[in-house]
Amino acid sequence: MRLFHGTDNAEIARPTVLTLGVFDGLHLGHQLIMSTVVERARACHAVPTVITFAPHPRAVLHPESAPPLLQTFDQKVEAFDVLGIEQTIVVRFTRAFAQIEAESFLRDVVRDRLQAVEVYLGRGFAFGRHREGNIELLRKVSEQLGFRAEEVPEVRLRGQRISSSTIRKLLAEGRVNLARRMLGRPYGVEGRVVRGAERGRTIGFPTANLRPENRVIPRNGVYVTATLIEGAWRRSVTNIGTRPTFESDAAQPSVETYVMDWTGDLYGDVVRVRFLHRLRDERKFASIDELKRQIARDRDRASAYFERSGVRRMLAIV
Repeated sequence: MRLFHGTDNAEIARPTVLTLGVFDGLHLGHQLIMSTVVERARACHAVPTVITFAPHPRAVLHPESAPPLLQTFDQKVEAFDVLGIEQTIVVRFTRAFAQIEAESFLRDVVRDRLQAVEVYLGRGFAFGRHREGNIELLRKVSEQLGFRAEEVPEVRLRGQRISSSTIRKLLAEGRVNLARRMLGRPYGVEGRVVRGAERGRTIGFPTANLRPENRVIPRNGVYVTATLIEGAWRRSVTNIGTRPTFESDAAQPSVETYVMDWTGDLYGDVVRVRFLHRLRDERKFASIDELKRQIARDRDRASAYFERSGVRRMLAIV
């Protein structure tokens, strides 16, 4: 997939079938938009294209209420590629850009620069000055400018609309199972492994201390996870929290992963961790021996989870 910053690059392939949006998390609703764009582009002999915005518009217009993002920019672009998008165009979102009339953007960028033959929006998405660029305006203007415009229906789960904000809330509550169903995959973070106090090694459960790049971290607790090491997803147990057995004043929660049946040095490596199932809350233990017994129980419960039917189909875990 090709990546462009700005819409005036001569190397952008045309004509296009495109969509516009932030697409944080690329949940099932976003995936339906992407599959629609890819399928229609194939039918129209055009290039499936995404226009996305950076930073998040709310971070510019209303920074006090800007949401933490589920994905880093690189993670999102990688996901676009996996979903079949062939080019991503990043538009820098500024207060000046927010004042551009939606109709001017559709005429100057969507039609003239990108030669769009079809445009698809997610339900409720709007752009341009005063958010006037909604699906109604898009349909009206598209008839005048000579391209097709449609709204992709929202995706619901258990009668609930799937949205990035809902997924953030679920993760804050530790409900990684339902978040996984809305995302269509387990929620994951990635980051570099850094040196910690190495207490896990001294008690027989060495952990990788992850410094996540993702801003959204599930609620403190212990989780069954899968950790990507050397191209393979490996069974693991991850603790998110403040290490209350050892520390009482930790300012930030740590993300520590114990990779089962694996030995090796991960210091300095960038790894990915996917959250599959919540085991329990984090809690303070009266002694190190009590903590060791609980970690062993967590490991055994995780092993049993990985033997359940369907888990191996979810991820190719070794």
